[in-house]
Amino acid sequence: MMEQLKSESTEKEFLGVVGKSVTRVDAWDKVTGRAQYIDDIPFPGCWYGGTVRSDVPRGKIVGIRQDPSFNWSKVVFVTAKDLPGPNEVAMVRCDMPILAEDIVNYVSEPIALVAAPTKALLKAALKAVKVEIEPLEPVLSIEEALEGKNVIWGDDNVLAKFEVKRGDVDEAFKEADIIIEETYRTGHQEQLYLEPQGMVALPRDDGGVEVVGSLQCPYYIHGAMTHALNLPPDKVVIKQAVTGGGFGGKEDFPSLLAIHAAVLALKVKRPVKIIYDRAEDMVSTTKRHPSKIRHRTGVKKDGTIVAQDIDLILDGGAYTTLSIVVLQRSLLHATGCYNIPNARILARAVATNTPPNGAFRGFGAPQSIFAMERQMDKIARTLGLSPIEVRRKNLLKSGDAFPFGQRVEDDGARLVFERALAISEYERKRTEYSKDQGPKRRGIGVSLFLHGGGFTGSGEQRINGKIKLRLTGDEVELYVSNVDMGQGAATVLAQIAAQGLKIPFEKVRYCPPDTSKAPDSGPTVASRTTMIVGKIVLRGTEKLIGRLKEHVSRYFDVSLEDIAYENGVFLENGTPLADFFDIARRIEGESGSLEVMGNYVHPQGLSWDDEKCQGDAYQGYAWGANVLEVEVDTDTWEVRPLRDTVVVDVGTAINPLLAVGQVEGGSLQGLGYGYLEVIEMEGGRYRNNRLSNYAIPTSVDCPDFFVELMEIPCSKGAFGAKGLGEMPLNGGGPAVAAAIEHATGLFANRLPVTGEVLTALEQKGDERRS
Repeated sequence: MMEQLKSESTEKEFLGVVGKSVTRVDAWDKVTGRAQYIDDIPFPGCWYGGTVRSDVPRGKIVGIRQDPSFNWSKVVFVTAKDLPGPNEVAMVRCDMPILAEDIVNYVSEPIALVAAPTKALLKAALKAVKVEIEPLEPVLSIEEALEGKNVIWGDDNVLAKFEVKRGDVDEAFKEADIIIEETYRTGHQEQLYLEPQGMVALPRDDGGVEVVGSLQCPYYIHGAMTHALNLPPDKVVIKQAVTGGGFGGKEDFPSLLAIHAAVLALKVKRPVKIIYDRAEDMVSTTKRHPSKIRHRTGVKKDGTIVAQDIDLILDGGAYTTLSIVVLQRSLLHATGCYNIPNARILARAVATNTPPNGAFRGFGAPQSIFAMERQMDKIARTLGLSPIEVRRKNLLKSGDAFPFGQRVEDDGARLVFERALAISEYERKRTEYSKDQGPKRRGIGVSLFLHGGGFTGSGEQRINGKIKLRLTGDEVELYVSNVDMGQGAATVLAQIAAQGLKIPFEKVRYCPPDTSKAPDSGPTVASRTTMIVGKIVLRGTEKLIGRLKEHVSRYFDVSLEDIAYENGVFLENGTPLADFFDIARRIEGESGSLEVMGNYVHPQGLSWDDEKCQGDAYQGYAWGANVLEVEVDTDTWEVRPLRDTVVVDVGTAINPLLAVGQVEGGSLQGLGYGYLEVIEMEGGRYRNNRLSNYAIPTSVDCPDFFVELMEIPCSKGAFGAKGLGEMPLNGGGPAVAAAIEHATGLFANRLPVTGEVLTALEQKGDERRS
């Protein structure tokens, strides 16, 4: 045994799994259909829950009438007066009610809940409820909210406001050769995850409740439920079921749905399941915030930016939900990848009588980056310069500062930009496509984008994330609250743990999040899982190895200082003593399993002022460049993406195959946002509430992707990793608009760039390529 250990320790280095495309741990269960989503899981004696909703955008509830011909003894009926605790969903604020009580503020707002033993009876009961509402004049647009004729939130309809200033903008404008102004708009976007929202609540004998569901943030739900139900933390348990996608849509909304299910379950005293169908999901859940962003930019004739004034407004919908954090990120990404020496950015989120908007992959950055990238194209167009030349003149480089004061630590923006231009042959194709004749024209467009990894500023310190490692005789169990919703977190975090412990990947088991077992490592949002939580996992592995060394010291009667750990083997002054699982089995036989916690440690040298929005906003920035080629039929305005070249800096690619998948998937979502995905609203209600009338990119619309991962390691992330999940979506919208402009000559200042938008531009006399 000793000779074998010596041979393995000295002749075979631990190669590890970081940087390798290991097979994802959930792959076979999902491709074979063994994975059980929330609606697949049997719950004996389960009832079904449903929701009575508002059909007007704003009004006073006059009465709730239950049809006396229906047998109400067979079901359970709940209104706001039946709630066991405060009628509010605890999120960033507590302004959203669990059930509307006196006033309704959006179409589809929940007013009452019903639970029944069968789906047929539930459907009948819901039809037997009539809500009388006296309509009030609604606020349905950003302009109406700011006008203030009707105040529906606070004193002025402003949900949140931030401002960042750098230099002297007004004085710098005097030095500019020209001032270029444009207003940019973006619309709603539906997350359209594969699996609609769903929760099951199970009452416990001790008066508590357990919730199992499709979700992103177990501890968000846990906090909201303890608040709403007046229960101590130990009487609320949240468990994640296999989750079919989230994209931010299962970050905040599941808190409301979980409370609904739990209130019914506690009243029925049996499990209650609420599963939305696609139509109910689309009309009642959060979407991406629409935006209106005005840019006023002072430039020199050579394209150098001297000053920028930005007025950024997001439509938050009826309640705050996550608008504050979305707005802050939108503000901090507003100047994109460029060095702006004098900047003034005012950011506001306003309330309207529309369904609340919330988190969506990129959360605020896609809106800001679209406006900034289009403004760069507008500058080039106005000055008669190349879009490339204008960008090169103003690119952030190592040592430059953002308007909020943080300095850039690498040249990632320049490197991804130049690489994308080179491998896409941008210059050659731009010249070639400009010669196209006939109705079908090709175009090529470029966008630069970035994303800050983790929570903004002091957010990670407030979360103070923790993970748990549990050592058994033959494996290490990893407990975190970060969920796998298809992005591969279960695989990547296990890779990080295996690398940290220098044990085989197969010996680490990611345990599905369960608040009764897993500590709060924070939510699965903000591109923080690999970068931030992965670093916490690494600290846990260091602590576990330290604890094992103590046992080795005792077992072998050697000094702790003389023990080293290399390639999965403990050594005394270079002589092998035992391998990792030899010690694990001895500990298990002696005292059972061993548990250690990994804790968040804030990096030294980073500081942030929440009040002033100044300082080090993020622990690291990932950079990306997108070169998109399209074909536009100028008779029908049909847009067909041909090829998308995407170069992204991911720090270190923990699992390259999964990273490429994230880039391709996010890029395709960004393209859909750019030219295809339209949500039409009429009178405060969504007109397209099903897949038959909400278009998203399919395999037919998918371009040929060429993805290249660039690795500029970040010391703050696990093994140098940066945040990746959200960044790829940020570049799709502006790249689509730029490519369409090159093909047609029409400058679009709004997303999505549909045929109707292009027709309107042509009719108003915008230049069209001859």
